[in-house]
Amino acid sequence: MAVRQDDDNRPNRRFRVINFVLIGFGVLLLCSSFIPNSTAQVPRVPYSLFIRQVTEGAVKRAYITQDQIRYELNTPEVGSPSVLSTTPIFDMDLPQRLEKQGVEFAAAPPKKPNIFVTVLSWIVPPLIFILVLQFFARRSMGNSAQGALSFTKSKARVYIPDEASRVTFADVAGVDEAKAELSEIVDFLKTPERYAEIGARIPKGVLLVGPPGTGKTLLSKAVAGEANVPFFIISGSEFVELFVGAGAARVRDLFDQAKQKAPCIIFIDELDAIGKSRSGSMGVVGGNDEREQTLNQLLTEMDGFAAKDKPVIVLGATNQPEILDAALLRPGRFDRQVLVDRPDLSGRKMILEIYAKKVKLSDNVNLDLIAQATSGFAGADLANLINEAALLAARAYRTSVEQEHLNEAIERVVAGLEKKSRVLQDDEKRIVAYHEVGHAIVGHLMPGGSKVAKISIIPRGMSALGYTLQLPTEERFLNSKEDLEGQIATLLGGRSAEEIIFGAITTGASNDLQRATDIAEQMIGTYGMSETLGPLAYDKQGGGRFLGGNQNMRREVSDATAQAIDKEVRNLIDRGHAKAREILNTNRHLLESIAQQILEKEVIEGDDLKNLLSQCVMPS
Repeated sequence: MAVRQDDDNRPNRRFRVINFVLIGFGVLLLCSSFIPNSTAQVPRVPYSLFIRQVTEGAVKRAYITQDQIRYELNTPEVGSPSVLSTTPIFDMDLPQRLEKQGVEFAAAPPKKPNIFVTVLSWIVPPLIFILVLQFFARRSMGNSAQGALSFTKSKARVYIPDEASRVTFADVAGVDEAKAELSEIVDFLKTPERYAEIGARIPKGVLLVGPPGTGKTLLSKAVAGEANVPFFIISGSEFVELFVGAGAARVRDLFDQAKQKAPCIIFIDELDAIGKSRSGSMGVVGGNDEREQTLNQLLTEMDGFAAKDKPVIVLGATNQPEILDAALLRPGRFDRQVLVDRPDLSGRKMILEIYAKKVKLSDNVNLDLIAQATSGFAGADLANLINEAALLAARAYRTSVEQEHLNEAIERVVAGLEKKSRVLQDDEKRIVAYHEVGHAIVGHLMPGGSKVAKISIIPRGMSALGYTLQLPTEERFLNSKEDLEGQIATLLGGRSAEEIIFGAITTGASNDLQRATDIAEQMIGTYGMSETLGPLAYDKQGGGRFLGGNQNMRREVSDATAQAIDKEVRNLIDRGHAKAREILNTNRHLLESIAQQILEKEVIEGDDLKNLLSQCVMPS
């Protein structure tokens, strides 16, 4: 045991010896700069005195260097030095003047080099460089095998499931189709022999695609937990490095580690960071050499699994599958794409039940109502919703989360935080009240799967001075032309109410106009809902389909067609505006009544709002 301890301390001793040697050399080099010159110090005189002495013929000889002129006098005075020096200045006539007076002059002989200083100058810098390298290497190594300069090593984190941190399919809800697809991978990792007997080949790579927050990473951990195999997790951006070739080396190192721990799973999150298409729209190869080398190495490694190797499954996740390179998606690499979409009504309820187990819920909480009110929410949104409700309950010193906390959390996510400090003037408050009631009345009478659940004139978020909350009553995946026209009319209901009551318009409808125009443009350019232009799509799909990008570019059309499109969009907006005004004029007494009540209460919801809106009538 003692011998082993000496062996372990041997590098430390060597490190200390190098430190002492280097410090000693540094001290000697510093001291050598203070060693006085062996020659006697020569008195220094002004340059003007030197010139006068030369002119008078008192100078016998002179030695000239760049930093001084040392000269000897012919007949020095008694007790005075015979050799003097001065600091030279730029004087082109000095050689002629010395030659004219017969002064013997020459360049002074070079100084003899200090052998000791020269040797130190060659030895100390390399020692410093070696010491710095060893310092950083030892600092980063510690007891691990990777040093500071091991930037080619993989940065993947190894997740080995245990009973405490194990994630299974029971912890993932709302993505039943995706779990069914991935259960085949789990079965293969557990019993690969059964597939090998039939000659079946399991996909080498599975690509999880879907909007952010839908649980792609959680689902991949569940696969590893179900199969009970090691799980390597890394982000695509962690491969890309400043040094060209480092990303490719990390890919090789990652797959080498995975093969040693096989059977296992490699999960590459944000695969689009290294898997973007190498060809532009014109077929020109991109210019990021490091990313392309990393992608090429990944393609090579995914092709390199031999049949005799233990299974290594590569799971990738991305929000932008449309920008991935075609070579990455071909069979034999990422053979299968699994959609992890936003959950439906039953899926949302199951997700809420999973996260609700982590907080104390009151017995009167109805998760069915919360699931109905959160249409379009992803799994991460629902988790955040439960957490926000728990924070609200804790802030109110409650012992459990009530239904009101969940409802308030929904409004926080949808409309933003309340801005009670933003005090409106009385005239502004009246405008906001009539504006929001106009939205509510028109929205209540329009077709579709939503109902008006709340009207508030309390400012929320960054710019909302009030809001009308509409909650879906049913799960819908298609919208008819009448539904979209009803949405346009509802959005224009606030501006129409301002026109009817005040005879003027304000800036409060800016967001409503933007959204209404977007819907109208999509109806004409994307959905072909125009009798004049016919069933044609004039917009190119742009932006990420899972990232909510609204970057549709119009195709190249003639000027006449462009004018026709603009005219049809304008007609849709005008019809929605006219419809909203007609409804509000028919229900003007109700508009006045509800606006007065909301000015007193600031918020109307629940049965009170339902009873008021039930009095609305459709124009004949």
